Amino acid sequence: MTSKGFFCFACIGQATVGVVEQWGRFQRIAGPGFHFLNPFAGECLAGVLSTRVFSLEVRIETKTKDNVFVQLLCSIQYRVIKESADDAFYELQNPQEQIQAYVFDVVRAHVPRMTLDDLFEQKGEVAKAVLDELEKVMGAYGYNIEQILMVDIIPDSFVRKAMNEINAAQRLQLASIYKGEAEKTLLVKKAEAEAEAKYLGGVGIAKQRQAITEGLRANILNISNSVSGTSAKEVMDLIMVTQYFDTIKELGNSSKNTTVFLPHGPGHVKDISDQIRNGTMEASCSNLGH
Repeated sequence: MTSKGFFCFACIGQATVGVVEQWGRFQRIAGPGFHFLNPFAGECLAGVLSTRVFSLEVRIETKTKDNVFVQLLCSIQYRVIKESADDAFYELQNPQEQIQAYVFDVVRAHVPRMTLDDLFEQKGEVAKAVLDELEKVMGAYGYNIEQILMVDIIPDSFVRKAMNEINAAQRLQLASIYKGEAEKTLLVKKAEAEAEAKYLGGVGIAKQRQAITEGLRANILNISNSVSGTSAKEVMDLIMVTQYFDTIKELGNSSKNTTVFLPHGPGHVKDISDQIRNGTMEASCSNLGH
């Protein structure tokens, strides 16, 4: 809102204060509202000041401790102190330039003592240092610093590119480590699965052989008990011959065209039965020795 004065009257808008002079000398601060001025006593409205919060953006270019040039975008929020409006009106002709000069001075004194990584991590400390300095200086001129915001930190384009490449390389390295660990785990689990499968396969074969042995023994006992005068050897030979012919039959009925040459004849069957019997006897003797 604007403030208007006409002859001996003045209207001060909301969120503004007026500076009243008498014969060219400061007399008083006029708040928002309607005011009567006595022109015969030399009173006049010298000017008005807004008490709203203003925002000033300052862009500073400086160098860090590790010799990286950066640009800092700083936002300063300030306002006129009502009680000290006369100081703000008479002391400073251009408060924005004054604030900007102090921001430059403080930032360029702090940032060169920090590395680029420290600057990104501790930008709040830089903003606090600027705030402390401005509050001391600008308070004497009737201005209050509301807040300092370090809006952005912009390194040189080549530096940003290098930082992105370093970050990408680190992530690729980490991904390679995870991939290697996953492949290692997969190989270990695969080996464990194969070992477990072989173990279970061995157990299955052992149980199968045990079942075959038990079946042969039961058949031998049944035939020996059923047919009088039959020895165990003769029963075993009969079972071997039967198994032998069953095997030949299965090979002949197989759907795959595979030719298998086997020694054929009663003598060969007898040799096979002798080998099985000798193996059984050796195993029995070995068990008795233990």
